[in-house]
Amino acid sequence: MSEPQLRSVVVERDMPFPAERLWRALTQPHLMEAWLMKNDFHPAVGHRFQLRGEWGGVLDCEVLAIEDGRSLSYTWDFASEDPAFALKSVVTFTLTPTAAGTHLRMEQSGFRPGQKQAYGGARLGWTRFFDNLEQVLARTDEEDGR
Repeated sequence: MSEPQLRSVVVERDMPFPAERLWRALTQPHLMEAWLMKNDFHPAVGHRFQLRGEWGGVLDCEVLAIEDGRSLSYTWDFASEDPAFALKSVVTFTLTPTAAGTHLRMEQSGFRPGQKQAYGGARLGWTRFFDNLEQVLARTDEEDGR
């Protein structure tokens, strides 16, 4: 019997900021909190951390891979008694410099076929997270006097 086909959510956006600025927002806990969630993140392979949502939910995570300034990958696990909401996934960010800034790609993989609500929520959620990220990056530009 074959394994069920897992699905991925992919969100991509061109941002008018240098890759170094995006990388800081992806890897510095205080900046991550401003656009994503409260956390105890540290950019080191094998580091286990938690993301704590405003709704009271906790995600257990572990850094899987880092290519400094280019890509970051970590687990994104949400425990739930309801199998439709329990999620073991991997989030990968990839940064590609462009003439106008940086192309940011996020892929969250590991959605099971029956997780339509979690899948749809992730698609919407990551779009909102990216909106927040752009606002945080614009503020850091202003704070830097740019």
